Amino acid sequence: MRLVSHYVLSFLTASTAVIAAPTDVAARSTDSGTVWATPHDSYSSSVGVLGCKINTNRVAYWPGSVDCNNICLSLSYESRSVKLLRIDSSQGAYDVSYDAWNYLITGSSATKKPTSGGAVAMEFKYLNPSECSGLIHTDKSKLPLSASNSINYLASCLSQPDSWVAKNYVLYNIQDAICSWGHDEKCNLDWPNANQPTCSHTLGDPVALTTDPVYNIRYPSGEEVLASTGQVVQGGGDSGGTGAGKLIPKLFETPVMAAIISLVTYHLFISL
Repeated sequence: MRLVSHYVLSFLTASTAVIAAPTDVAARSTDSGTVWATPHDSYSSSVGVLGCKINTNRVAYWPGSVDCNNICLSLSYESRSVKLLRIDSSQGAYDVSYDAWNYLITGSSATKKPTSGGAVAMEFKYLNPSECSGLIHTDKSKLPLSASNSINYLASCLSQPDSWVAKNYVLYNIQDAICSWGHDEKCNLDWPNANQPTCSHTLGDPVALTTDPVYNIRYPSGEEVLASTGQVVQGGGDSGGTGAGKLIPKLFETPVMAAIISLVTYHLFISL
């Protein structure tokens, strides 16, 4: 239900942007300009970039396909600016991670001072991909891709041997962008002799992966939640997208609460 409401928000804000700014500059047709940015609170990547290996609070979800060079940009509003990885596509809205949008609007993380709203005019500029190296949490900041689900995208980049992605990628045996299935292990690709990576475990092995979870910041509450289940986490708010918080246990599953319930039940029973 939350996913549906989010896309309704994106559609409405994108429609507002078209009405309010008919001269909006298309991000794919120029290196800089103005876009009407909207908040996005669920991590995804159309090319299989693994959220557990990047800062998911600094991502751009923009119209058009993801290419092999223009994956890093700056987005500015008033005196504030953030760098974003452009690694997913939208149906028309210029969505950005809720935390990034919130920071640009308020100067604070969405976990600290959450706000709500729609499309806001912001200035963007494409940067050299190396400018976003701090957003990528792999050795030498190589772009982390799913070994089982990113090959079509990677092949298109490898056909452009001088492209940034062709020279700066790493494959992991993880199936999905939110890192809930597979093995957290690197794989090798003997390109162009082979088009299927080799990994220590079976490629695409559908085993549950819980060692490196991905977290979202929920719009508009600012709650940090586990991306795979939507369960709220405790102790988040570092805006790092690394999920350092702990899951809040279910109230009635804690030993203390169980003991209290038992004691209350006992006294109610003997008082009858």
